[in-house]
Amino acid sequence: MNKHGDTRRRLILSMGALAALTACGGQPGTPSVIDRQITVGAGVTLHVRDWTSGKGGNNDVIVLLAGLGGNAHAFDSLAPALARRHRVLAITRRGYGQSSKPAPIDANTYAPATLVADLLAVLDTLKIQRILLAGHSIAGNEVTLFAGSHPQRVRGVVYLDTTYDYSHDIVWTGEEIPDNPVMDAPEPQAADLASLGASLAYAKRIHKQWWPAMEAYWRDTLDILPGDSVRPNTPLAVAAAMSEGARTLSPDYRAVRAPALVIVAQPSTLADMMPWITHLTDPRDLADARAWLRIYPQMHGPDCQRIAAALPGSTLLTINNASHSDFFIEYETAVVNAFEAMRWEK
Repeated sequence: MNKHGDTRRRLILSMGALAALTACGGQPGTPSVIDRQITVGAGVTLHVRDWTSGKGGNNDVIVLLAGLGGNAHAFDSLAPALARRHRVLAITRRGYGQSSKPAPIDANTYAPATLVADLLAVLDTLKIQRILLAGHSIAGNEVTLFAGSHPQRVRGVVYLDTTYDYSHDIVWTGEEIPDNPVMDAPEPQAADLASLGASLAYAKRIHKQWWPAMEAYWRDTLDILPGDSVRPNTPLAVAAAMSEGARTLSPDYRAVRAPALVIVAQPSTLADMMPWITHLTDPRDLADARAWLRIYPQMHGPDCQRIAAALPGSTLLTINNASHSDFFIEYETAVVNAFEAMRWEK
């Protein structure tokens, strides 16, 4: 992997501030959510959040898959918005949050094919035959593989700001990409893990916005230890195996037959892309960050257009002034409208 590809991947695969607090029931028509633990294999269960307002049954189901490092709470804003008309499931893949973290810890245990088998097991357990499948970021792998392997189970697919092929670097022949660690989110230090409050303060520093339900998402990534310090609840070995497994798949878009919606989030400001960069940042680092902000959309836009081009008849939506991590919250109305405007298979 070259140095620029490594920088790009660390940014694209990062998973940040996501959820917004929603009601869990109430008046008729208000989406309610049930948290489930569904067995998908020997000793392996997945955390599934199941929203319904009574208008979407087993024949009208949207499944939402979070990006790398994410969990089902990633969609605590988008899911209930969609659930006004549909049943919506958000699934935490194995290795994260409240889902199992099975051994052996290797790329096969956490490969896209394994994750797709997990998804199929969830649908079979819940007796759901066909779905609209949406995936954020690296979950585009699972969307493509599941839709290609089980076409009879898919009414449509949605790619939420993904990359065409995570197994290869994007080819870039333009302006040189700065090789500067300032472009990567700073790692938490000991003080940032001293308590949940310190961890939340750290999270606020590295994300564009702070949504009301960030604590739900953030708590689901953490273990609280004796003395009230915290640590990520996904072991480093699991995270590494998941990342390695994700990069083994070269997606076959030709096998995807269902209608497709491709949504692109394009950053316009440093806050969209590197919110830890401020006016106090060293001028040389600031110049490098601005160069990367200038280059990235030129790489990312055509890359997402390749996905749309590989899926005949697909719809491409570009959302500007957006952050990869939380665009589907900040621009929730546009995203929901795009879902609803599509002509999905019956």
